[in-house]
Amino acid sequence: MKNKPRFFKNWKFINIIMLIVILASSCSHFQKEKQNSVLDITDSGIQPNTGENAIFAIQKVIEKAKTIDGEVLIKFPVGRYDFRIDKNHVKTYFESNTTDNNPKNFAFLIEECQNLIIDGGGSDFIFHGPMQPFSIDNSKNITIRNVNIDWDIPLTAQAKVVSATDKIIELKIDTVQFPYVIEDGWLYFIYETWKEPMWKWGTMEFDAATRLVVPETGDNGCFRAVDNKYSFEEREAGVVQMLGEFTRVPAAGNYLVLRHSPRDHAGIFVWQSENIHLKNINVYHAAGLGCLSQYSRNLDYANVNFIPNQKKNRYLSAHDDGFQISNCAGQVNIIDCEFAGLMDDPINVHGTSVRIIEKPDDYKLKCLFVHNQSEGMRWGRPGEEVAFIENESMQTVSIGKLKSFKALNTSEFIVEFEDIIPLEITIGDALENLSWTPDLLVSNCLFGSCRARGLLVTTPGKVVIENNIFESSGSAILIAGDANYWYESGAVKDVVIRNNTFNDPCLTSMYQFCQAIISIYPEIPKLNNEIPFHRNIVIENNVFHPFDYPVLYAKSVDNINFVNNKIIRSTRFKAFHKRKYTLSFNACKDVEVSGNKFEGDVLGKNILLENMPEKEIKAQNEFQLLSGS
Repeated sequence: MKNKPRFFKNWKFINIIMLIVILASSCSHFQKEKQNSVLDITDSGIQPNTGENAIFAIQKVIEKAKTIDGEVLIKFPVGRYDFRIDKNHVKTYFESNTTDNNPKNFAFLIEECQNLIIDGGGSDFIFHGPMQPFSIDNSKNITIRNVNIDWDIPLTAQAKVVSATDKIIELKIDTVQFPYVIEDGWLYFIYETWKEPMWKWGTMEFDAATRLVVPETGDNGCFRAVDNKYSFEEREAGVVQMLGEFTRVPAAGNYLVLRHSPRDHAGIFVWQSENIHLKNINVYHAAGLGCLSQYSRNLDYANVNFIPNQKKNRYLSAHDDGFQISNCAGQVNIIDCEFAGLMDDPINVHGTSVRIIEKPDDYKLKCLFVHNQSEGMRWGRPGEEVAFIENESMQTVSIGKLKSFKALNTSEFIVEFEDIIPLEITIGDALENLSWTPDLLVSNCLFGSCRARGLLVTTPGKVVIENNIFESSGSAILIAGDANYWYESGAVKDVVIRNNTFNDPCLTSMYQFCQAIISIYPEIPKLNNEIPFHRNIVIENNVFHPFDYPVLYAKSVDNINFVNNKIIRSTRFKAFHKRKYTLSFNACKDVEVSGNKFEGDVLGKNILLENMPEKEIKAQNEFQLLSGS
């Protein structure tokens, strides 16, 4: 056997290799079967279109899915599924920009799950009362798709204007969708065992033909009464009269959105989770923010629409914002989405600044959540980077690393740093957590007419806003940032706004910080001309259809380009803005304006410079250059 070929010498080794290959193949096949695990919701006893409360069955199915290795699909045969409040289906959450009514009522609680897909098959998920349809909590690789979210009785109401004079506004109210009662001369909307008064502010008027917020209404009010005094009387069932001395009245045939109830539950809540995918979802209504994502990472939202249910003749959609991206990280994609009839901004991406109220020692700071709708959150974790912000100039003095975080109560906490706190940081200054600041892509979205602005961005990550259509009633894009009022942090560092269309409904009503179609308006008590707050903003290859003067207002930006844009005058709405400048730059540096084109009788064709020398701008002759104080 001395001359035995080497092949035979290694036959045992080869057999072992072949055995490993066979086992690996078997395991791969086994894993593939696991990855295709399907749970049909009807196997739990729930059938569509029965009106039965599905809240009990769905949690059993989710718990079962958590016991299965690999990817699990929970499948709903198409139909209607109802979800009602149950005292055993509640959990306490402190949610950003949300009223702290706890515990929250949930329907789908996706907690500590991985690799889960919920496919509604195009079904209608109908909720009853203040509820949170989807709560994604400490989970990874979660997909929700093909779902319509709605309420039979929304937590916002609407009415049709039958007639209007300076003494009487007569309204027609659908008593099935918006049941009501009048008590002591005031209008209350009722839901089972409770009722909520109509708010005295924030009533919105929508044009019945165009479904746009009526120009020059907004937060100024679609009706105005002397001393803000008016009352209600019922003429007949479903017909209500508003009585007062009105200085402005809505148009007959238009629809009013009558706001009531707190914003206390998100439609979809994503909390401390990552790799979350939402796809093909219509959010026709929500009891608060449409989709709140908080302290989460890598979010992919495609064809998620916050729009009115026109089959029910509604002009309202969600109670407040569409997407609220609060203190998130990684990549956030919002693609092919549509927004209309919202009672606040379609997209708001921001962090949360906190105020320093005490300095116990050289390493510790006692801090306060200034805005009550930020309270209760775990603001920091060991190892995270934090910016020290001087309050008046809003400048970042230094960056430190957290050693510990200790909550004292829902509004106050103590943070300890690894190194000594900068000496110039004192009580009244602010902190910003830099570890929760995402990159953002917003593409191919339609920003229809809603209350307030279109897209709010305050994040230092890379931001690309491209190929969108804006028809916002206020500013289309707002880049703010502050540590004085809302405490929504985030000086931008890299923003590209390109290939978008800004139609003439933009800026037809006034809201906070709306200085132009694109408004860059950080709240800085004391401007520092040498060190602007924001930097690196490019606005290029867009088409604007302004009916008035202001197209761009930019405050405290270093390196801003407005290049190769087309400005086409619209005459559909009458001009009313006090700002009589096409472009305004205030305390900016390194500004370029070039390659832009006009069509029609564009108003202004001018540039106003404030608190900055002319040497800071490079502008071609298509604009007249003006200097202010």
